[in-house]
Amino acid sequence: MVPLMNPIVRRRTTVLFVFFLAFAPAAVAASRIAERSRNGMVVSAHPLASRAGVEVLQKGGNAVDAAVATGFALAVVYPAAGNIGGGGFLIAVMKNGRTAAFDFRETAPLRAHPRMFLDSSGAYDGTGNHEGHLSVGVPGTVAGFFAAHEALGRLPMSSLLAPSIRLAEKGFPVSWPLHDDFVALDTLFALHPGTAQAFRKRGKEPYRPGDVWKQPDLARTLKRIRRDGRDGFYRGETARLLAEEMRRNGGLITMEDLAAYRAVERQPVRGSYRGYDVLSMAPPSSGGVTLIEMLNILEGYDLALEGYHSAGHLHLLAEAMRRGYADRATHLGDPDFNPDAPVTRLLSKEYAATLRSSIDPRRASRSRPDGPGPGTGNTETTHYAVVDAEGNAVVVTTTLEDWYGSKIVAPGTGFLLNNEMGDFNPVPGRTDSTGLVGTPPNLVAPGKRMLSSMTPTILLHDGKPWLLVGSPGGRTIINTVLQVIVDMVDFGMDLGEAVAAPRIHHQWLPDLLRVEKFGASPETVARLREMGHRVVIRVSSREQGRAMGIVIDPATGVRHGAADPRQPEGSAAGY
Repeated sequence: MVPLMNPIVRRRTTVLFVFFLAFAPAAVAASRIAERSRNGMVVSAHPLASRAGVEVLQKGGNAVDAAVATGFALAVVYPAAGNIGGGGFLIAVMKNGRTAAFDFRETAPLRAHPRMFLDSSGAYDGTGNHEGHLSVGVPGTVAGFFAAHEALGRLPMSSLLAPSIRLAEKGFPVSWPLHDDFVALDTLFALHPGTAQAFRKRGKEPYRPGDVWKQPDLARTLKRIRRDGRDGFYRGETARLLAEEMRRNGGLITMEDLAAYRAVERQPVRGSYRGYDVLSMAPPSSGGVTLIEMLNILEGYDLALEGYHSAGHLHLLAEAMRRGYADRATHLGDPDFNPDAPVTRLLSKEYAATLRSSIDPRRASRSRPDGPGPGTGNTETTHYAVVDAEGNAVVVTTTLEDWYGSKIVAPGTGFLLNNEMGDFNPVPGRTDSTGLVGTPPNLVAPGKRMLSSMTPTILLHDGKPWLLVGSPGGRTIINTVLQVIVDMVDFGMDLGEAVAAPRIHHQWLPDLLRVEKFGASPETVARLREMGHRVVIRVSSREQGRAMGIVIDPATGVRHGAADPRQPEGSAAGY
């Protein structure tokens, strides 16, 4: 499965990985065996969404068609992060060699400004940019799906919307994980009439496991999109209902904001790692640039020689992460507002060599509060991957920001709105040791796209897609994708092992090395602390991503799809 891997390294690292599995909780580290198919494959956070994508593939759709259908279905069955009220990024590598990246990140409303989350005295309360109607950015998902489909799709959009309309109209049984979410968030859902109507049984109580959850308002919204195209969302009834909800509750989004929204086709950023070509998302996502910068740093080390999850291995990962996240905050933001960002330099092998020379292999660096920091990042997204029978490959990451976004549904629409304004730097000029960042590239401005950590990524082998990978997890996303790649390329893991493997996270500020519970031995943790790292053990695996991926075996063409066992209902489906 890893054509460039020395088999001796593979055997050695497999023994090390099995050692860690023996001490890891099943929910985190038990390897999920990859599903296989010879034709199409869809991997997503929910089995009904994966099946929707496969249904479109079997009807003759290509990978872009299936990705759009899967995304709309996730908006119905996985409302925690699947959405039409948020935004995201899509990367496609087509059989004919064309590559494209579609940016449908949310934007700040036209009345937004850099100090909008400060009170009259200039103080920041830490909540206004994450809670309430001011936290909502102009949604981009619907425009993004239409842009990708118009450029690269094959089937009519009505066929791609059919599965999601059916799921919303006829309903589907509530699972235990969905029920648990509804119970945990019931008090917040009850605060907003539209949310209570959409997400509470008879508007009064949480749905229970086995209840059939029908979403008639969402079905009507999706039907307006089917009938009128993107205007069925950004103009007309849906736009009116959304703008009215904003006006009633002090939000900024207007019908003018919605009508003006456009998705943007960009080119992926490109790099290489140990013989593989790496394609990932360009700004306003920080994911691709930061990922490639860190891979370039690590390429100068023999990580397998250090030993899997040894102190030496984790130290080098952490130091690469520290430097990548510092540059992320210093330089990256919406390219339309930051045209001079030094992306070419950050992606270069020469710059990585300079950073590598600053790493002491025996001692942790220090992250200074007066230096650059990590910026902000959403805490909940969803990632999915699609490969069709022809070899077209698509990766998509979408988000609402927080778990269930702003928790706000405009009455009559049936879908949750994002709270993405929290991804802007909220206090101009203020960067501190807690991780709050006020650097200029990501300050609020009208029409600006907030910086993101989403990292949909495709690795090519001999010019053809080999690994499709991405993850949710806010600021941890980039590091999750990094470690899946390193685990497969350097340590010879297969896809199922790599998405399940324990992970670490460092983001420059705060200066903490976070390690998943049982992700390192007590002796390794002690050694890291001796080296100067401030190690924190993560108790919840939910905080360190839920990777989704597909590998195409270059020898046989067989597709291997795996969903992270951290994702309760993650599903790989093929035909």
